[in-house]
Order: sequence, then structure tokens, then C-alpha cells
Amino acid sequence: MTADSLKALVRTIPDFPKPGIQFRDITSLLADADGFAALIALMADAARTLDVDYVAGIEARGFILGAAIATALGAGFVPVRKAGKLPGAVVGIDYALEYGTDRLEVHRGQFPGGARILLVDDLIATGGTALAAARLLRGEGAQLAMALFAIDLPDLGGMAALVAEGLPSRAVMTFPGH
Repeated sequence: MTADSLKALVRTIPDFPKPGIQFRDITSLLADADGFAALIALMADAARTLDVDYVAGIEARGFILGAAIATALGAGFVPVRKAGKLPGAVVGIDYALEYGTDRLEVHRGQFPGGARILLVDDLIATGGTALAAARLLRGEGAQLAMALFAIDLPDLGGMAALVAEGLPSRAVMTFPGH
């Protein structure tokens, strides 16, 4: 399957979560067995030469994609969770949202310092969450090899923000607009 055929499997939900937003929903793609397998294959192929030790997936759809990609690459998986979801000792980072703040956390010592990590999520929009995850992982000593997304919304500038922060980034599909 090509990126264009995968795009046809992504639903667009108008005015969600608020008026004017065109929400790109990958759950319809995930429900298509061939489409899901093709997406994972394309994403894993994009990262195969990076020789990563771990794939870090951002909650929640990043878990679905990241765990499958980690398996395809023979790498471990690290969940980047919202605050209060992980048992035991955690490290976290607060970051700004359009309407307030949020927090991401990982287990303290989840990976050794210097580990090569691929950061994965389903979609990059403004980049706030991905930037926070990258900073959190780097703060724990990770070497981020790349940030990889199923979908980029380039009009919102998130991918450019990651690249400006020195993090190579790539997406399988792009959609114009918000």
C-alpha cells in the first residue's frame, strides 16, 4: 500500500474537538488489517537504518504504533505517559497547551543513558507534546535518533519545530490544514 492509499483510510471528523478543526482520525486505518500492517511496515522501514535500542510511544495512539514498530525493529518499547499513570518512580516534564498545561512522564531508569531512541506518535500538529517528550527523554540521557509520525499537519508547524530543535523528523502522510 502507498501513503496515498493509507490516507484514504484516515477519517476526517469536522469541528472536533472544536469548531474549525479537521480532526484526522487514524482509528479507521487501524481497523483495516492491511492498512495497519502497511502503515507499520512503512514506519519501521523509515527507521530501520537508525539502529535504535528503544521506541518511545506517546500516549495513547503512539503506544499502538510504537509497540508494533518496536517489535518490527527488534527494539524495546518505552511508554511516554500522561501524569499519574505509571507506578513507581517517574520523571516528568510540564509543558504548555493552548488552554493550560499538561505533563508527560516515564519511569526513572527505564533505559540506560546514551540509548538510541525513536520517538513515535500518530500525528504531529503544533509539536508541543512531541517537543515535551523529546526534552523529557533527552533529560534522561537518551540520544533521539528521529521523531516519526503517521500523519503530519504541516500548516501547524510541529515538524519544523522539532527539526529546529535538532531532532530529525518524518511522517508517512501529510494533510493540509488544521
